Amino acid sequence: MNTALNEMDANDPLAMFRDRFHFPDGGSTIYFTGNSLGLMPKKAREYVDQELTDWANLAVEGHLHAKNPWLPYHEFLTEPMARVVGALPSETVVMNALTVNLHLLLVSFYRPTKERHKIVIEKGAFPSDHYAVESQIKFHGFDPHISLVELAPREGEATLRSADILEAIERDGASIALVMLAGVNYYTGQAFDMRSITQAGQKAGAVVGFDLAHAAGNLELRLHDWNVDFACWCSYKYLNGGPGAVGGVFVHERHARSFDLPRLAGWWGNNKQTRFLMEPGFDCLPGAEGWQLSNPPILQMAALRASLEIFDEAGMAALRKKSEHLTGYLQQLLDDIDDDRILVITPRDPAERGCQLSVRVLNADKTLFENISSRGVYIDWREPDVFRAAPVPLYNSFQDIYSFSERLKECLA
Repeated sequence: MNTALNEMDANDPLAMFRDRFHFPDGGSTIYFTGNSLGLMPKKAREYVDQELTDWANLAVEGHLHAKNPWLPYHEFLTEPMARVVGALPSETVVMNALTVNLHLLLVSFYRPTKERHKIVIEKGAFPSDHYAVESQIKFHGFDPHISLVELAPREGEATLRSADILEAIERDGASIALVMLAGVNYYTGQAFDMRSITQAGQKAGAVVGFDLAHAAGNLELRLHDWNVDFACWCSYKYLNGGPGAVGGVFVHERHARSFDLPRLAGWWGNNKQTRFLMEPGFDCLPGAEGWQLSNPPILQMAALRASLEIFDEAGMAALRKKSEHLTGYLQQLLDDIDDDRILVITPRDPAERGCQLSVRVLNADKTLFENISSRGVYIDWREPDVFRAAPVPLYNSFQDIYSFSERLKECLA
């Protein structure tokens, strides 16, 4: 087994990237929680220190004369982030936090009427998405009990069937204003068919957007080609931007000059040529940049920039290919565990999942999680009986997966 594992890791074209990250305890642990917080790129300290040095030496002049001038700093991240999500640079901007961005986009793209007011989400979406869409529905004077449509799996199943999603959109299409699902469900790890969902939603006359918190940097996305209306994501999970990292936004180019859309405006979304004239009257930038509010957080962006350079070097296609191999190997080892309590609730089809497997352990409680953690494994627990393991292709190995399965068997025994 060790020989086979050594060959698998030796033949991994992405193996070198593991050394670009800091691991807890110097790398003696198994880190499978990149779906909650990505590891720190070693260059992040260098990049942040550069901005701290320029702040110390230049103070306000750093906006124009820093090694990486702060005034246009967010633009250094635009093209690499666009490549991660499959977008044009004009469709992409790095700004704010995820739920802030979601609210900003909903102001523009959720325009309910008496006839068309429903928002479609998946049942069991991340709570923040629920809070955001429910509050937007209430803000417009509608009742979430009527206007919020939650898509639930069939009886006895853990995940949604694509056919059921499309059927629900077609059935209620005349009353749907917005379809807004996650790219990957945080709990089950299910990846949704965003292209088909977008086509179905727009055919029904609805706007289609996605929360890509668990998809950006995980799946190979093609937001522009799929014709998605809008999307937003965080950068502290698979994108390794650090705790509380700045998020990102996608707005399709066909909305680039829709200046009549309602929006909550701020000075960083104003015409760059006249921004500092401090004149009244908002002159909106075209493209995703027009949704910006405030000047960017330079230190956060510096850390994220270090990670995006690694993504550019590795490429999402290669990362996705390795991800499928990693989760396939993990699935195989979990199948081999002789314990009827183990049930993987993430879809078996690699096309329907990212790099996370969610495992239900019947009759287990958090004690199991604590036992696994005590053996140097970083996974996370979701009540009542599920743990999530996410082998990330940038920095996890096949040896990590084998070692994890052996430690899991010890705990189950």
